[in-house]
Amino acid sequence: MVESPYRLRHRRLMDTAPATASGDPGHGGSNGMPIMVSILVVVIICTLFYCVYCWRWRKRNAVKRAHLERLRPLSNSDLPVMDLSTIAAATNGFSKENKLGEGGFGPVYRGVLDGGAEIAVKRLSARSRQGAAEFRNEVELIAKLQHRNLVRLLGCCVDKDEKMLVYEYLPNRSLDAFLFGTRKTAHLDWKMRQSIVVGIARGLLYLHEDSCLKIVHRDLKASNVLLDNKMNPKISDFGMAMIFEDEEIEVINTGHVVGTYGYMAPEYAMGGVFSVKSDVYSFGVLVLEILSGQRNGAMYLQEHQHTLIQDAWRMWSEDKAAEFMDASLAGSYAKEEAWRCYHAGLLCVQESPELRPTMSSVVLMLIGDQAQLPAPEQPPLFASPKKAPASDQSSLAVRSDTTSKTHSVNDVSITMIQPR
Repeated sequence: MVESPYRLRHRRLMDTAPATASGDPGHGGSNGMPIMVSILVVVIICTLFYCVYCWRWRKRNAVKRAHLERLRPLSNSDLPVMDLSTIAAATNGFSKENKLGEGGFGPVYRGVLDGGAEIAVKRLSARSRQGAAEFRNEVELIAKLQHRNLVRLLGCCVDKDEKMLVYEYLPNRSLDAFLFGTRKTAHLDWKMRQSIVVGIARGLLYLHEDSCLKIVHRDLKASNVLLDNKMNPKISDFGMAMIFEDEEIEVINTGHVVGTYGYMAPEYAMGGVFSVKSDVYSFGVLVLEILSGQRNGAMYLQEHQHTLIQDAWRMWSEDKAAEFMDASLAGSYAKEEAWRCYHAGLLCVQESPELRPTMSSVVLMLIGDQAQLPAPEQPPLFASPKKAPASDQSSLAVRSDTTSKTHSVNDVSITMIQPR
């Protein structure tokens, strides 16, 4: 029996339909496998990134917690611990209008507490080279020191990542602004300069001999001497200070050097050896700067090819002391007093630490008029730093260790954390 064309076409369609249906799953599966593998790879990579992020976050917070834990015992000292909210309110939220300046520690702000007391707040910057060790060092040291020629620390603040020191506010700020700034001619007469020299000497004498601790400041310079409303000097910034815990030990040899090049004693700058005589050397440099009104820094070295202290020695030796004195004084000073300060300054910057006087002897030299002073020897000859920039306005800060040496041409001290 012959089938009709219609029925024949229908049967062919029925025979091919199962084959086509059976081929669909295979085709879909071959396209879906790469997609599933790609999704799985992306998930695995994201999971790995998340795990790495969590690990680094925990590690970073563990370091922060360790730093904060080391700072917790501050509450056991006599120093008040202040709230962050109180300091923020006093400084108007750390506003630009309240900012006094910025140093190696971080920015400094002026503030007014509820009772009307003025304060200066040093806020540790996240980019600061100084860390928890220096912060703690300054808090523990200065809280135990009380002297009219040392800056008074009123409190501190430790709140999460914030670390701040709260000082008495000194309206005339630092000595370098008067010595090397535009205000010196109008304010720093001879009597004021002599008073500042004697005040700094008394403050150092207290640190070395009269306090409950034997302390070497290690960073005495014009910018670390603050002036109150009566122009009384106060030594500040004890972040680098070192305590001589054993009274029998007079000299410490350290592998690291911190401080400011123009004020550093040669045995410390070259060999890492420091003692109270290192501070005496820095004091001598400061005295010569106060007398001359010039900074013993890179600019002076660039212009004269030798240091300020070498010029001071040459003029003293050639009996030209008057030429060394600051021209803004216009000769208005008591020569006997000025020459005694000059002489004492040269004795302090002698190369050999054994030849330098103690601070008790220095104070007697400055306030006495009967003592015969020994003849000073020539100060050290420091090599000129390579390529000292002409634009430098300050002393070269230097940090060195057994493997490297770094120079900075600003007024900021470079600090390295080290055990004692």
